[in-house]
Amino acid sequence: MTAAAAGTRPGRLQAWRMAARLPTLTAAAAPVAVGTAAAVRDDAFAPLPALAALFGALCLQVGANFANDVFDHERGADTPDRLGPPRASQLGLLTPRELKAGMAASFGMAFVVGIYLAWVGGWPIVAVGLASIVAAVIYTGGPWPVGYHALGDLFTFVFFGLVAVMGTYYVQAGELTWFSFWAAVPVGATVTTILVVNNLRDIPTDRRTGKVTLGVVLGDRGTRWWFAVLLGVALAVPAAATVAGDAPLGAAAAAAAGVLAWPNLRQVLGGTSGRDLNPVLKATARFALWHALLWAAAIAIQP
Repeated sequence: MTAAAAGTRPGRLQAWRMAARLPTLTAAAAPVAVGTAAAVRDDAFAPLPALAALFGALCLQVGANFANDVFDHERGADTPDRLGPPRASQLGLLTPRELKAGMAASFGMAFVVGIYLAWVGGWPIVAVGLASIVAAVIYTGGPWPVGYHALGDLFTFVFFGLVAVMGTYYVQAGELTWFSFWAAVPVGATVTTILVVNNLRDIPTDRRTGKVTLGVVLGDRGTRWWFAVLLGVALAVPAAATVAGDAPLGAAAAAAAGVLAWPNLRQVLGGTSGRDLNPVLKATARFALWHALLWAAAIAIQP
């Protein structure tokens, strides 16, 4: 139970931890693990670029969380009826100015790391880094926030899946391969499921505030099946990699991940709703990391 839920006012440190949303950082670590595993598979592992990619990804995720916290509040999306975990700006624990300063600091650290990665990987990394920062801001900020126009799932899949995995691979291998693309697809799918659960929970409140997520477009039933489709993709690609001979242990990783995914799938398809989805959201974030670690191991280990 959080201090806010218990009726006591959180301290400054806890307020910043709340705004940073530490459980969501699995979405940043997962693609780096898989991209690095692909580099190991191709004898291209480079520890310093891999660590830099991880730190940069974490900074981008924290910056995006700060941005979502303050911009959702300013747009009126975080009402007293909010069903999700409390937000720092919503509760008045941090001012919009403080959160925007934290956002700038996080993106600034990501930019500094990006200078090193650009030195390693050249101008494509500059383009990817700047695009990632812009995407994190315009997700809920700017004149046309993509998260308010049913594009959040697409942006999450692309930037936290394809871009993050392939970018991690590129700064180590110096090139891109078709396998690095296919390795990224399951990561994009699992990371997107985190957003799907969040949007599923918030369909009623998002409709009232005019926030058009893909969950609002698909409706309750459609969003639940969209979650199932993404999980299916996340399990099917590693299994297919075994059939293709690209990752002999991919099917084993998919089977293990399927066992871990079942409780979440059962809850989502079983009709769990409202605040009862908050534990499912946390479990889905944990699953994204476990799935990535299993998939990474299957990629890196070539028996």
